[in-house]
Amino acid sequence: MAGLPEPFKIYFAGSIRGGRTDADLYGRLIRHLQGYGTVLTEHVGDPGLLAAEQTMSEAAIFDRDMEWLAAADLVVAEVSTPSLGVGFEIAMAQGLGKEICCLYRLGGSKRLSAMIAGNRKVQVYSYATVDEAERAMSAFVQQTRADRTLPAVSGEGRARRAFSSPSG
Repeated sequence: MAGLPEPFKIYFAGSIRGGRTDADLYGRLIRHLQGYGTVLTEHVGDPGLLAAEQTMSEAAIFDRDMEWLAAADLVVAEVSTPSLGVGFEIAMAQGLGKEICCLYRLGGSKRLSAMIAGNRKVQVYSYATVDEAERAMSAFVQQTRADRTLPAVSGEGRARRAFSSPSG
């Protein structure tokens, strides 16, 4: 259809082996992102993921995920639960020149790593509610789409944006 923006291919990252307590949250965030395109890693929101991946070798999981990461237009990572895998995916995405959004839930007992919070190539959005996280993802995707329609300019990259609730 003429006039409609091309749908994005989105890589969603969330803790798997680091803890699955947020699997339902991941599922909701993924469903929201599906309004903007194809989420290549929608399985991350499946609470039964660990059991489903038992039949795959670790090398097969790595190869599959790296193919998806290379194919993605942008990366959204929920980083409230510390995860070596998510940190690795973010670093790889940065190396591949992907646009990266990290969502961090306020009020938790763990602080966000300085390797994420201090990285100027990563847009970190803090949120208190799922609705705020969804608004942050929408703003990120819409800004990424707008940036792609503008002519390229030299510089270090896009400005860092933060989202937090009015009370936060």
